[in-house]
Amino acid sequence: MERVPALDEPLKKSLGPATAKVMAEALDLHTVGDLLHHYPRRYAERGELTTLSDLPLDEHVTVVAQVADARVLTFNGSKGRGQRLEVTITDGSGRLQLVFFGKGVHKPHKDLLPGTRAMFAGKVSLFNRRLQLAHPSYELLRGDREEAVDVWAGALIPIYPATTKLESWKIAKAVDAVLPGVTDAADPLPDALREGRGLAELPDALRMIHRPRTKADIAAARERLKWDEAFVLQVALARRRHADTQLPAVPRKPAPGGILDAFDAKLPFTLTDGQLKVSKEIFDDLATDHPMHRLLQGEVGSGKTMVALRAMLAVVDSGGQAAMLAPTEVLAQQHHRSVTEMMGELAEGGMLGGADRATKVVLLTGSMGAAARRQALLDLVTGEAGIVIGTHALIEDKVKFHDLGLVVVDEQHRFGVEQRDALRGKGKQPPHLLVMTATPIPRTVAMTVFGDLETSVLDQLPAGRSPIASHVVPAADKPHFLARAWERVREEVENGHQAYVVCPRIGDEEDQKKKAGSKAKSAEDEAEKRPPLAVLDVAEKLRTGPLAGLRIAVLHGRMHPDDKDDVMRRFAAGDLDVLVATTVIEVGVNVPNATAMVITDADRFGVSQLHQLRGRVGRGSAPGLCLLVTEMPEASPARQRLGAVASTLDGFELSRIDLEQRREGDVLGQAQSGVRSSLRVLTVIDDEEVIAAAREEATALVLTDPDLATQPGLRTALDALLDKDREEYLEKG
Repeated sequence: MERVPALDEPLKKSLGPATAKVMAEALDLHTVGDLLHHYPRRYAERGELTTLSDLPLDEHVTVVAQVADARVLTFNGSKGRGQRLEVTITDGSGRLQLVFFGKGVHKPHKDLLPGTRAMFAGKVSLFNRRLQLAHPSYELLRGDREEAVDVWAGALIPIYPATTKLESWKIAKAVDAVLPGVTDAADPLPDALREGRGLAELPDALRMIHRPRTKADIAAARERLKWDEAFVLQVALARRRHADTQLPAVPRKPAPGGILDAFDAKLPFTLTDGQLKVSKEIFDDLATDHPMHRLLQGEVGSGKTMVALRAMLAVVDSGGQAAMLAPTEVLAQQHHRSVTEMMGELAEGGMLGGADRATKVVLLTGSMGAAARRQALLDLVTGEAGIVIGTHALIEDKVKFHDLGLVVVDEQHRFGVEQRDALRGKGKQPPHLLVMTATPIPRTVAMTVFGDLETSVLDQLPAGRSPIASHVVPAADKPHFLARAWERVREEVENGHQAYVVCPRIGDEEDQKKKAGSKAKSAEDEAEKRPPLAVLDVAEKLRTGPLAGLRIAVLHGRMHPDDKDDVMRRFAAGDLDVLVATTVIEVGVNVPNATAMVITDADRFGVSQLHQLRGRVGRGSAPGLCLLVTEMPEASPARQRLGAVASTLDGFELSRIDLEQRREGDVLGQAQSGVRSSLRVLTVIDDEEVIAAAREEATALVLTDPDLATQPGLRTALDALLDKDREEYLEKG
């Protein structure tokens, strides 16, 4: 009886140690299951049978013909690699030359003797003004093989993702070796689910995706295998959610007549319907006895900080503390300033003039003086400070809380899971978590589609906020557009407003000078190879050129914190006209009088960064203007990306565009986007319905059988999906 390889059997048992070693090193394939889930990237069709008299150039063709003659030519005076086999074939309507090189000449030289009839398939090319097929595949026709001709010509040839060490045809050969034996592979899908949704059984799906007879086979296989990916992932996430519900958390409910009520009573404006709705969702989560894990996605300027502050005050009301983690010192200081201004005497707990129900709001950053830092740490450990706003300094071991109840992470894509987890670990019991963003990174969009992050969306701008017009400025194609951009900045300043100019780098970096020496080929290369424009250079050129006479200052990350703070204060006070900055202004900087932004080398920034930057203008009653300057040619992907940013102000729409371009990363691991996608046939954007249905099925299954005792096939698939790193990543959320 034939041995049946299980999906978790090591490849060296099936293929031998040498092939298995190359598979492991080149493609990270270790088991039979790994290999069978390495699906073809596409399928080549050998094509309809073509007569030799009308062969199309550069197309794959299949011909049936007879060998007229064959000869081996030796060149470079050597053997082996210096040999070329030329075979001439004819089908009565014309003649065609086939050519085989190097070590590939031996087998066809034995097979393709004059008078032999065969089918040949390959791509038609031109050499010395004659049509030829180089290294065609062929099948000899002995006796009556007309039926074989049709079958062979119509076959779909799988093309696998391959490497130089492991060509597609070698992978196909390895698949052929293990595929027939996988007749009773353990199925990750429960029978009821598979039958209820009319999906193919796993062995059939694997056969159809690797060796399809028809395009319908491929479609049926992909439909089934998408479900495998979606369902196994959703079970992993459902088990994590189930485990979370078993974790204890302190319910945090605002006290009637407490600090939250006092804050709401003194607000000089009415909260938007969106803010009220989202606040209710958050308050409902905070009131439960397991940890909240919620994403607050809101357009730049939609009032996320207000919603987060009200959540923090609700926790203070309940006797707990709240920590807000910001990615930069500039942003932490800005948040601290705006929160204390909004709260007024409610932020002056324990101070003369502080309100009865007041608390302390402290700032904690790496550059603080020793005395201020000591006081902040003391206020946290005694519980005197109900709210702390800080940078990575909050994560340090010295920082101890009296009773941490809520962690708010601003711009979550700027922090690793490790950092968020370190801060959450400072609670006596797991604190509630609220992450905020304007444009989620691809992985976050993926996780919201997978339903693992509960999501609240603020899609309503507060009253008095203005729209932002965005335009691409093609500086290389139309230099006069760039001149006009600087004129527009002058006009805004003359009208009493201010402007930002953003550059990708500071301007004193050594490595850029080396890079600038490399030779560029095309216009696109030219724009790519040139060092990115720098704050220090651009500021100087603007001072002596198109913006001469205006009050211009620079802001970048390598300035002393006091100098940064001084520049931001002067800009906010209206003492400066133009701020030339790096992306330190990307988040949280709030100057309502700034109405224009010019982003130089805009193609060097990601979609979400551009959207964040643009959100710094149009924050007051005057309309905002954002000009995306680029030297990239019109047909380039970079220009298409900038066109997409200019065409919409919807952050979620932009992050979906970003997701389509960059992929979702490893949904269960550290990779934020790109190559390490754990998804093979499933795509987050196109398969939302499958993902949502799989979530329902997975949640129901985990509710009745959290340990998956009744699903051995599913347990095997989960073990294969969740390596140690991913398991830890899921644990940390």
